[in-house]
Amino acid sequence: MDGSLPEIRHVEEICRLLEDHKGGAVTALDLRELHSWTDFFIIATVTSSVHLQGLLRHLREYAGEQGLALPRGPRKSEAESSWSLLDMGTALIHLMNAQAREFYELEELWNGAKRIYP
Repeated sequence: MDGSLPEIRHVEEICRLLEDHKGGAVTALDLRELHSWTDFFIIATVTSSVHLQGLLRHLREYAGEQGLALPRGPRKSEAESSWSLLDMGTALIHLMNAQAREFYELEELWNGAKRIYP
């Protein structure tokens, strides 16, 4: 594997992982027909900075199991953020608190994208 997310099955697995760990309103959008800079957005709502940190840990574990290289950032800033972005190659994972998700409305911004999860 070359370090990028090669298959839609990985997107679905990540969505289920987020739901299994209480990520809220998990959504995946297919952007392949709209842009070339990424293929998928995965969006989930977090309830607290501790929840955000836990989801990031689970996502990093998944990436390691799949042979995906992920950037390492300072945990403190991730935990205090209302919106954390994790780049998994051809998928960008957005973990947002409810206020940030409501304000930025990514699903509306990318309303031309096909929803592939749920």
